[in-house]
Amino acid sequence: MATRSQGSVGVHERGRRNNNTRVSLAKFFAISLVTALVGVFAVNSADAEAPERRQVEVLELEVRNDQYADTDLNPKGPSLGDAYVYSGAAMRDGRSVGRGGGSCQVIRIKGEELTTQCLITIELKRGSLTMQSLWVSGTNSLEMAITGGTGDFSNARGTAHYWDIATPKERVRAEILH
Repeated sequence: MATRSQGSVGVHERGRRNNNTRVSLAKFFAISLVTALVGVFAVNSADAEAPERRQVEVLELEVRNDQYADTDLNPKGPSLGDAYVYSGAAMRDGRSVGRGGGSCQVIRIKGEELTTQCLITIELKRGSLTMQSLWVSGTNSLEMAITGGTGDFSNARGTAHYWDIATPKERVRAEILH
């Protein structure tokens, strides 16, 4: 019987080892599956967070203002709500390639300094571009956010830089992200 007991114990021991092996393999496959899924989610998350590669288009134009109006609300002189409205042509190599215009409204007065909120739209053959920013009246340069547009520019974003504002040499360089 002692031999039989050892034999039984041996059989039970082998069964337990096989069960342990099955459990170990099951754990290994489960851990492998979880690791693979975590890797897939990590890659997908990284792709979702990666900045979208966008194409940059540079548009350089001269600005020829042809109409201008200054609205002076009460009280007379600089006050909140006063506005400047203007329009003109977008030029390249001496030829008109579009038109545009905008307005600036006084939103803050600090001594002689007037801060305005400005909105400009330029319309070209391919569509229009809209831009917006704050501007201190009298400064000769301005950086505006491109906030959208129409046509080929319907999803446009970027920055427009204006120089020599309200002079015959006024120009703009728009860096448009598509």
